Amino acid sequence: MLHMRPLPSIDDFTHILGAIARLKHYPVAISLIKRIESFGISPDVYTLNILVNCFCHLNHLDFGFSVLATILKLGYHPDFITLNTLVKGLCLQGNIAGAVRLVEEMEKNGYKPNAVTCGTILNGLCKIGHTSMAIRLLRKMEEGNFELGLTAYSTIIDSLCKDRLVTEALNLLTKMMSKGIQPDLITYNSLIQGLCNFGRWREATTLLNEMAQRKIVPSVRTFNILEDTLCKEGMLTEAKEAFDVMIERGIRPNTVIYSSLIDGYCLQSKMDDAIKTFNMMVERGYSPDVFSYNILINGFCKNKRIDEARSLFDEMSNKGVAPSIVTYNTLIGGFCRVGRPQVALDLFLKM
Repeated sequence: MLHMRPLPSIDDFTHILGAIARLKHYPVAISLIKRIESFGISPDVYTLNILVNCFCHLNHLDFGFSVLATILKLGYHPDFITLNTLVKGLCLQGNIAGAVRLVEEMEKNGYKPNAVTCGTILNGLCKIGHTSMAIRLLRKMEEGNFELGLTAYSTIIDSLCKDRLVTEALNLLTKMMSKGIQPDLITYNSLIQGLCNFGRWREATTLLNEMAQRKIVPSVRTFNILEDTLCKEGMLTEAKEAFDVMIERGIRPNTVIYSSLIDGYCLQSKMDDAIKTFNMMVERGYSPDVFSYNILINGFCKNKRIDEARSLFDEMSNKGVAPSIVTYNTLIGGFCRVGRPQVALDLFLKM
């Protein structure tokens, strides 16, 4: 394009530069913008917005603000993309106060922040744990008649769940739905995780059923959360039912789900069921990791089936799975408990 005569318009170059930036090749986009300038092609505000975006993603916010100064010097008017990009850059650095100051400056200069601006700050506040400030901003946005979308509410719901304020998160869900905004998979996963962290698995199961009614397909992560909770609660029948539901819905369990089930069986000394689940995992094409082996080895050691634990340890080495310090500690403890300290000592020296 640079060798074409006449030269293509800046719009044509900007389309390509935007695509390169979207592919996250930020240094390439920056160097190409400098190159087109060296050919005497003046960048427009859209080209400069791409430059601001690239600098922000590369954590060179000071250069981003320099580009803003260039935009003003050239007599262009920064648009919402320019300012929202800088707000996002400040939030990515954790400088929420700076982002708020920039928004205030925008307002003084006649730029009214839009839903994207406030949503970016909401997300930044939640990421640094300032959920209460995010809620205050959300209320201000509601009063200001912003078109609030699902992302704003989901971000705060997730943050409330992480702050162990699950009841407040459920209340916000109800409020959100009363405004006609329907939850998606991300919203449900946050709530199910929050409920499960408190052992409120019945409410989590209710949400899972609600998802089915709304035709929202649960992800592997949804079932990971449920399986882990049910198994830790000793509710293996329910855990197996959830596992079967997952298979029926065509969702392939992953190693984490199998490991949760194996752990549940081991906690109840149902070692034969644990082995059966372990073998099922292998038959279905999943390679057990050190975490899966450690669970089984621990189960066998607690049940004083030390030779089977040692056999699994050897199998790990043969299959190229490196034992961890947890593996060694578990086996050493197991051999000591059954009165075989010499084997324990050999393992210690091997470790």
